[in-house]
Amino acid sequence: MVEYTYLVLRLPRGTTRDTARRMLTEHAEHGGWELDRLRLYPDGSRRIRLRRKVIRQVRTF
Repeated sequence: MVEYTYLVLRLPRGTTRDTARRMLTEHAEHGGWELDRLRLYPDGSRRIRLRRKVIRQVRTF
């Protein structure tokens, strides 16, 4: 079974779409995160949930 680590970001109402895109791109390229869920609220704020796989090391001897 695959395990994931989650990161929740909250962006305020005034954040532009381009700024949000750049922020998510940085997390994806440098942190290995992928988009799990994005919620846009009626007031314009965003809640973004990112995830990445947890890799467990297994002893081989």
